[in-house]
Amino acid sequence: MAEFDIKQAEELEEKYDSALQTRALGPWLLKFSLTFSLLFAAYHYITAGTGVPVDYWHMGFHMSGVILLVFIGFPMIKGEGARTLQANTWWRYANVPIWDWILITAGIACSLYIGITWYEIDFTFMGHRFHLPEQVIRQGDPYLIDVIFGTVLIVVLLEAVRRTLGIVVPIIIILFTCFAVFGKYMPLQVLKHPGITWAQYINNMYFPAEGIYGITLWIVSTVVFHFVLFGVLAQRMGLGQFFVDMATVIAGRYTGGLAKVSVVSSAFFGTISGSSIANTVSTGSLTIPNMKKMGYPGHLAGGVEAAASAGGQITPPIMGAAAFIMAEFLEVPYTTIILAAAVPAAMHYVGVLCIVHFQAKRLGLKGVPEDEIPQIWNVLKRGWPTALPLFVLIYVLFSGYSPHMAAFWGITTALAVGFLNPMHRIHYTDVIDACVTGVKYALAVGAVCAAIGIVVGVVNSTGLGFRLGFLVANGALTIAENVMSLISWIPLMDITLEGLTLFISLILIAVTCIMMGAGLPTTALYIMLATVAQPALAKLGIPPLASHLFVLYYGVISEITPPVCASAYAAAGIAGANPFKTGCSAFTLGIGKLLVPMVFVYSPAMLIVLPEYFTWAAFLETSLTCALGVAMMATCVSAYFIAPMPTAFRFLIGFAALFMVAPGATSDMYALVLALPVVVQQVMAARRERESLPADA
Repeated sequence: MAEFDIKQAEELEEKYDSALQTRALGPWLLKFSLTFSLLFAAYHYITAGTGVPVDYWHMGFHMSGVILLVFIGFPMIKGEGARTLQANTWWRYANVPIWDWILITAGIACSLYIGITWYEIDFTFMGHRFHLPEQVIRQGDPYLIDVIFGTVLIVVLLEAVRRTLGIVVPIIIILFTCFAVFGKYMPLQVLKHPGITWAQYINNMYFPAEGIYGITLWIVSTVVFHFVLFGVLAQRMGLGQFFVDMATVIAGRYTGGLAKVSVVSSAFFGTISGSSIANTVSTGSLTIPNMKKMGYPGHLAGGVEAAASAGGQITPPIMGAAAFIMAEFLEVPYTTIILAAAVPAAMHYVGVLCIVHFQAKRLGLKGVPEDEIPQIWNVLKRGWPTALPLFVLIYVLFSGYSPHMAAFWGITTALAVGFLNPMHRIHYTDVIDACVTGVKYALAVGAVCAAIGIVVGVVNSTGLGFRLGFLVANGALTIAENVMSLISWIPLMDITLEGLTLFISLILIAVTCIMMGAGLPTTALYIMLATVAQPALAKLGIPPLASHLFVLYYGVISEITPPVCASAYAAAGIAGANPFKTGCSAFTLGIGKLLVPMVFVYSPAMLIVLPEYFTWAAFLETSLTCALGVAMMATCVSAYFIAPMPTAFRFLIGFAALFMVAPGATSDMYALVLALPVVVQQVMAARRERESLPADA
């Protein structure tokens, strides 16, 4: 039975995740950064249980810590030179150049400035009086010093995001800034607005409670960091090994067993990790080499792991940072998001499992030998204590407490179990390493969520969301009118102009999500598109929860969409396979994730938590036909059901699958009619195959 190696997983993640690639530091500064990371984690853990300081101080503390660690750890230009320790000079100390120290000082000063100047400042120094009214009086009419500090903070945050995630997000934020300031020069009439002065722009972006100090930074500093820390601690105490062992017990003995183990273990791991790359390298470091040994091609082994791991950001209870921000945007409890996401997430894994099964049947791949499958009672006996923190976290969440309180008790339970569990006891050094690793994971998302608040501020202050929503709706209507003129003559075509407009709008938004996701982290992509796409979908009558989940799902698909698919590239590195080919395999394996968002938009009963749409009949009809349609699409992708499937029949079953996932009895009947010839062909082909076996023997 394979052993889960946390150190190996972290090394692989650092290799393939650019947000974790830091520079070499001098001994003194390395000790300082480790100590500060530990204190940073301790501050968030303690305040989660005892209560956070007033919001502008808490967010200021969090942003200061992020800025300090980003500019200490991430060089201006990445490369091997930055990972080599250089000698101290007058402009560089401990391998950190002087301009980074200046950025650190400026960033911390600007982060804490809001708290320091919240109340009136009035003192005399060397005969000069310094007077600054309390901030509530300055809001709307900022002083020059406010504008200076706000401008500097924006520059620092853009550079911090560039260093951790690349140039795409800063460029987008600059474009939004230009739109806010130069609104009257916009080329399209619908986008024109009077524009706002730079002072007013800084007022909107810098002063609470929108812009930088808005919802996104608040959620990251009070919730997301805590759940990241919980996930790292849970791995350290042995939960990752327990997941792999349970997945082997559940799925290992069946056709294509090792690939199914990869899918099931990734689904389990997704419950504690909202990072697709972390999921890929953690379970993939075990499952991908084993799949290759059993005969899986390298690109398929990597694709299976990447596709399954991409579900981590949509798998309750710990989804990605975007899910917590969604709860705040919608002003609903996080448990509502968990319940709504449960069935769609299950559909994703149904799709991956079905494709894996049919691919394995086509390739003739067997399950794991019985003697290599661990005994269920031995697995439970060794691993049940490691699952306690996850159960505690879920219980506290559904008891009505806040997410950060649930994370507090989850972390507390993880520490208690880790120190007391005789079968997998951790050392205090493991806790220190977990805290440091958790802080490193949180730096990129902390920087981008502070900066992306600028986008939210621009959208709110200029009405950009409604303007772009109008553009999408009108564009979709124009296309729909042209399409209707072409298809209106087809018999039995029960399509209305309104329905076709909705469908085209969804296609346009989905394509935008996938294209923009090629260069953006999921959280930033979700925030931008939720603020822009929501008005368009709301105008078409889509419930807000369904439209937000729609944007999130298509944003997550970018993790496995070539040419930029970080999870697939990480899996390819482990598998020693072609990255692009692995990305294509991952995309086809995750085809179910393309279909499911369309389903819950047309039938929100799948989301469970919307009482105006939910009935048991509608829920079961939607969920069962969706699962059947996803399975039918899996046969199309695999070119196999119970026998090899010719190309023409693959297209036929693919169309049948699309009709089957579409909610409604009429579409289901079309699906059955289209699928019938495929079933007949498969039964006849399987019979011929069985009859030929004795002759071949």
